[in-house]
Amino acid sequence: MTLPQHLVPSLAGVTAGEVVTVEGDEAHHAVVVRRLRVGEAVTLADGAGVVATGEVSAASKRSFDVVVTELASVEEPAPRVTVVQALPKGERGELAVEVLTEIGVATIVPWAAARSVAVWKGERAAKSHAKWQSTAREAAKQARRAWHPEVAPLAATPDVIGLVGAADLAVVLHEGAREPVGALAVPDAGEILVVVGPEGGLTDEEVAGFVRAGAVAVRLGDEVLRTSTAGVAAVAALLTRTSRWG
Repeated sequence: MTLPQHLVPSLAGVTAGEVVTVEGDEAHHAVVVRRLRVGEAVTLADGAGVVATGEVSAASKRSFDVVVTELASVEEPAPRVTVVQALPKGERGELAVEVLTEIGVATIVPWAAARSVAVWKGERAAKSHAKWQSTAREAAKQARRAWHPEVAPLAATPDVIGLVGAADLAVVLHEGAREPVGALAVPDAGEILVVVGPEGGLTDEEVAGFVRAGAVAVRLGDEVLRTSTAGVAAVAALLTRTSRWG
């Protein structure tokens, strides 16, 4: 069984034998909820590729100390995967973020598509974005990721078109597409971008704009997946064609 992971702001400059203190909500959950105790082994991650292994040497309700025994610097997985996720309704947004994080996506971009039922505006936008960030953080710890994903600010369609143009491979999931995702030539480095539409589907204008910018419209199969699960299915299909999974 792998050791539990806890997130710290930075592990830069830390060496074996040093003590790292974990504080705040992260420590409170570990000590009070999960009942972390002195002597237990844990891993610490800064979300930027450094992972420390160590033993808990002291614990209180709002903090605990870890004596570092080993440090590892992990290269960021390649190719990087970005998923543009149209805003789903209800809690399906958090579900999408959770599974995309678990599968290893580097960046998740919330997108206000033309047919998105959910709307992020004002205070609701800030709260919803924070919830996606929190979901990604917890899912990354659960998945024991060395590199934690970024949840980008809310994007409009012109922003997504710009991301498509900058990617080494950009795909847009569309049930009316003829090309299957399994037929694509997938790069083993660089940036892969996957665009996932909303419950009501993509508009013709959105698809045309993405294709003009360089995206390939693909289908996953005969089944129509929910927006909260289509992204993870597409990323899995693509990653099997790379050295990350191949």
